[in-house]
Amino acid sequence: MSQMSGLELMQAFCDGQLKGATIGATMGMRPVEVAAGRAVFEATPDERHLNPMGGVHGGFACTVLDSVTGCAVHTMLEAGIGYGTIDLAVKMLRPLKTGQTYRAEGRVLNMSSRLGVSEGSITDAEGKLVAHATCTCMILRS
Repeated sequence: MSQMSGLELMQAFCDGQLKGATIGATMGMRPVEVAAGRAVFEATPDERHLNPMGGVHGGFACTVLDSVTGCAVHTMLEAGIGYGTIDLAVKMLRPLKTGQTYRAEGRVLNMSSRLGVSEGSITDAEGKLVAHATCTCMILRS
């Protein structure tokens, strides 16, 4: 895996050639489409993701958005180069519901040698925006 570019690695996860990160199973999310500067996941919250009031915890959307924005940045990296989120700003616009599958899309806005800036959105089956985020990732070069 260390010989694969970020895009090649993300494509292998998406195609099922490699087992994805365990956070995907925890969060009920999986990559469905990747391209240079772009990552699309599907995510379905369930009873594991509820807050004390019985609604889907806001951390669910935050985690999904952190994943797609980071993975979008990852698609732009050479083999052996890592990244880490240093800032994530999330706006929750509508509540998420258990048992419904949402589309999460991350897009790179700008890449430099040290930072990747991306944005992400979660939409429902009708295409309504549920949550939006902006993200800054530090590029980790040896």
